[in-house]
Amino acid sequence: MKILFMGTPDFAVFSLKALYEAKQEIVAVVTQPDKPKGRGYQMMPPPVKVAAEELSLPVYQPNTLKDEAFSALLEELAPELIVVVAYGKILPKSVLDFPKHGCINVHGSLLPEYRGAAPMQRAILDGKTVTGITTMMMDVGLDTGDMLLREELPMEENDNFETIHDKLGALGADLIVKTVAAEEVGTLTRIPQNDEGATYAQKITKEDCLLDFSRDARTVHNQIRGLSPIPLSFTHTPDGKLLKVTSAKLSDETEEHKTSGEVLSLDSGITVACGRGSVTLLGVLPEGKSRMSAADFIRGRKLSVGDILK
Repeated sequence: MKILFMGTPDFAVFSLKALYEAKQEIVAVVTQPDKPKGRGYQMMPPPVKVAAEELSLPVYQPNTLKDEAFSALLEELAPELIVVVAYGKILPKSVLDFPKHGCINVHGSLLPEYRGAAPMQRAILDGKTVTGITTMMMDVGLDTGDMLLREELPMEENDNFETIHDKLGALGADLIVKTVAAEEVGTLTRIPQNDEGATYAQKITKEDCLLDFSRDARTVHNQIRGLSPIPLSFTHTPDGKLLKVTSAKLSDETEEHKTSGEVLSLDSGITVACGRGSVTLLGVLPEGKSRMSAADFIRGRKLSVGDILK
């Protein structure tokens, strides 16, 4: 089949490369426009554009999918199937209805759980022990289309957003190759989603990142790992300086503490009291500094046992 691939971030690169290596006919790649990044606001291409150019695939970066220019592009490319992986925009009905074999999406959750923008982060924040990939036939709803193939992925206690992202990226790549191969020979079974079991994974906000040490230690630990390496959870030092946390470990889950946020120990990191139990911060990003180990931060700052992280 002639495939049009639509995707933008690193997560989509896994699937693009897998389809290419499986010798699928990718007629073109559609991705988001370049965006300014960094202090110098230099225009940077999305990861999918970089990967597509390395594979010598034609790349298009339309500002909208709803104008005559994109409709004309679809007519010219004449894709029989569109594969969508984290493209970043809702596809209009005119695009969904264009290819003979429809539009197939790779979603980073076990649908109908965690429809929406941040399924991987939300699963970690919620303390899930299993996540997975679902390939689905897209419709006009938000991740509401019929499921095609699903595969589970166990989550370890210290997996963070980065490790789960990469594991699911690889799993999604494998599953989309299998899905496309099955669609070619007509063996795919469409399974309607049960809307009663649906949950929504809202986009991560700044409020999600503020650490609340009055919660139990496991909840705090899940928050730290679910937001690492980006955008990072944060707290404040006694002098009011912002302190982002890059990594941590569970120290205790049972002991009750009078003062949440109190520094209990500086022996093997920064051990902080939670509402129940404690966590040890292992890596931090201090305000105005680079990422460093908690040990280096302790050596360079005046942080003492008994201090309160706010």
